[in-house]
Amino acid sequence: MAAPRVLILRAPGTNCDRETAHAFAVAGGQPESMHVRALVERPEWLRTFQILCIPGGFSYGDDLAAGRVLAVKFRRRLREFLAEFREAGKLILGICNGFQVLIKADLLLAPDARGPLATLTWNASGRYLDRWVRVRVESTTCVFLAGIDRMELPIAHAEGRFVPRDAAVLEGLRAEGRLALRYDSESSRSHVNEDVLPFPDNPNGSIANVAGICDATGRVFGLMPHPERHLDPTHHPRWTREPRGDEGDGMAVFRNAVRYFA
Repeated sequence: MAAPRVLILRAPGTNCDRETAHAFAVAGGQPESMHVRALVERPEWLRTFQILCIPGGFSYGDDLAAGRVLAVKFRRRLREFLAEFREAGKLILGICNGFQVLIKADLLLAPDARGPLATLTWNASGRYLDRWVRVRVESTTCVFLAGIDRMELPIAHAEGRFVPRDAAVLEGLRAEGRLALRYDSESSRSHVNEDVLPFPDNPNGSIANVAGICDATGRVFGLMPHPERHLDPTHHPRWTREPRGDEGDGMAVFRNAVRYFA
C-alpha cells in the first residue's frame, strides 16, 4: 500500500510536533500536522489516516494537570471517532504529554467500576526533570517496539511517575505484557525487576520502573521518553566518545509504525 498517513495532533502548548513529523517522514510515512480544534470541527478527517500521534509538550499549559484538558476534549468531542480509529486496527502513539493524554482519556487503560487503573503523576522529586535515560523493552506485542531491546532517550517532564491503583492492577498489566518499556540500569541489569530503581536510573520514581505501556493489542502505545529527540547519532550527548550506529535509538520506533502498514 501507499505510505501510511500520519496525523500529528497538536494543541496550544505542544512543542514537539515538528520533530515528530520529521521522524515519521524519514521513516517513510506521510505526516500532517493538525490543530485539535480543526479535528473537533471535522472529526471524520480522522478516518483518512492510519497513524495518530499526540506529541510532547505542555498542552493547554498543563494548567489543571499534565494532559488533562486535551484528554477531556478527547472524551467529550472525539470519543466515538477515536474508538472507531482504534478498532479499525490503526496505530496510536502518545509521547510524553501525549502519553499523559492517552492515560487520562482512557485510550490506554479502560477504567473499571472503581475508576481509573493507573495515572501519571508528579515525579517523586516534585521537580521537572530533563536528562537522558536508559530503557529496555519488556513487551513482545507492542508494534512500536518490535525488534528493539534497549534504547537511550531523553526525558523532559514534571508529571511522569507511573502509579497503578493497586498491586493487583500492576500484576495484571505485567501478566498481560503491557508494561512495555521500563527504565534500565547500566550498572546492574539484574535490578530491572525491582519495584523502583534508584535515581537516576528511574528518574521519576515510577512504580515497577515503567517508562511506557501499551494496550492489549499492542497498537496503542504511550511512553514518557522522547524518541523523536534521538533520531541521529549526533543527538546523543556522548556521540563523539562512544561508538554509535547509523541512526539514533528513537528512529526504530517510527520505522516500526510505518512498517506495520507495509
